[in-house]
Amino acid sequence: MTAPTKPHPRFARMYMRSAAAAEERGATDHRRRLLEGLRGTVVEIGAGHGLNFPLYPPEVSEVIAIEPEPTLRSQAETAAKSARVPIRVLAGVADELPLEDESVDAAVASLVLCSVPDQSRAFAEIRRVLRPGGELRFYEHVIPQRQPKRALFQAIDRTGIWPAIAGGCHAARDTTDAIMQAGFDIEEIERFDFSANRFQPLVPHILGAARRV
Repeated sequence: MTAPTKPHPRFARMYMRSAAAAEERGATDHRRRLLEGLRGTVVEIGAGHGLNFPLYPPEVSEVIAIEPEPTLRSQAETAAKSARVPIRVLAGVADELPLEDESVDAAVASLVLCSVPDQSRAFAEIRRVLRPGGELRFYEHVIPQRQPKRALFQAIDRTGIWPAIAGGCHAARDTTDAIMQAGFDIEEIERFDFSANRFQPLVPHILGAARRV
């Protein structure tokens, strides 16, 4: 099963440059805390170019990294070779994961749920491939809770300009609510503001863990 999305090499290159700046500003620490304590078989949704790969703990027996964009996937394959845990990089999309039912112990979503076409379908797929009681780890930017910033983010989404230039990213998604609506019990959640570069305003983020119920 392969990803039905067309390549976006220009966006991929832009994303890799911006991600490097974000890591320098503290995103690496966010990722490290995201992955702490994981074990067994893990599926990573939208693995990008593999920034999480060096941070997986040794108790993880295998990471199945799903990435639809060819340029990013190629970089992820290179990054997987030097990881300290086995990593298998596959083409695929969040709403049609190339995995068997109840085949993984945990799922990781890292700055990807803003850009999936349909969050409910993506969560349904994650739930399908997780074993009963399996864990979802998430690190995502989300819609602000307070005005006027909330209205501004909603307006940005409505124009369609930002999603068009940012690989389908939506600034105004309430991912916390979507996780709960999809049949997950949020066990831990941290909310904080973070700026990926010195030109970007502070954006609300969530980092935490949820359990399949």
